[in-house]
Amino acid sequence: MTRRSDPFLWSGRLRGKVVVVTGASRGLGKGIASALGQAGAVVYVTGRSFRGHPRLKDFPGTIQDTAEEVTLRGGKGIAVRCDHTRDSDVRRLFSKIKKEQGHLDILVNNAWGGYEPYDEHNRWFQRPFWKQSTDRWDGMFTAGVRAHLVTNLFAIPLMLRRRGLIVSTTYWNRGEYLGLLFYDMAKAAINRMAFGLGEELRKHGVTAVAISPGWIRVERMYLDVPPRQLRRIESPEYVGRAIAALATDPNRLGKSGQTWEVGALAKTYGFTDIDGRVHDYHSEIRNPRTDPHRA
Repeated sequence: MTRRSDPFLWSGRLRGKVVVVTGASRGLGKGIASALGQAGAVVYVTGRSFRGHPRLKDFPGTIQDTAEEVTLRGGKGIAVRCDHTRDSDVRRLFSKIKKEQGHLDILVNNAWGGYEPYDEHNRWFQRPFWKQSTDRWDGMFTAGVRAHLVTNLFAIPLMLRRRGLIVSTTYWNRGEYLGLLFYDMAKAAINRMAFGLGEELRKHGVTAVAISPGWIRVERMYLDVPPRQLRRIESPEYVGRAIAALATDPNRLGKSGQTWEVGALAKTYGFTDIDGRVHDYHSEIRNPRTDPHRA
């Protein structure tokens, strides 16, 4: 982990770009949307938690909260209630964008129901596959993989003439097993989806990638992670800065179809996390001295 004093280099550079960030009521999605708002984008913020109807009693955050943060940062935030497991909701979302904007420049697939219920999910990784509930399939595949797939299906027609960018958030550990079979399979499917989209969309100039962050400082981390460790892990906005960097790269098509680590993109493009650090989680976890899991 290194520290730099560089400001966010992409502030204002996505002015006029139209973006969708799914699963953005809180956590990683909110951080991504906020960073893209700081870059000047019009950001459609989607999710299932809206004011007066929170989905997770233990964690704050609604699509309206995120949209307001996007606008506060200098972009334009637009909250749209959307359950990405319902095809009709997704169809309505992109019909709205077509009517209001006429096109889409950046899609960030971040919807993921695979950790619900949150108070149980850490224990799943301690059990063998044959002792797991089949409920894991619905959370990780229906509300994860399929949600990404259907969102891509309806979004792509709005992107074909824009040389757009499709990003799916994922987790990848350089081919290592991820510790839970449902989880490992779901993330592998998301990564492969980016590869297939890259193959199909290259002739249209549309870039499709999967992006793998490290350990992220989202709301649930504050419940059981010591403060010393929290200071060493990535903010949700770090991923948003990676996406902003890709979106402003005129040669990004050469990266299409691949899974990229956020730390590697930070080194390539020269951006930092909000604390001025360059986190390289996937390298750090292989070094006991720098592993952020260690207190």
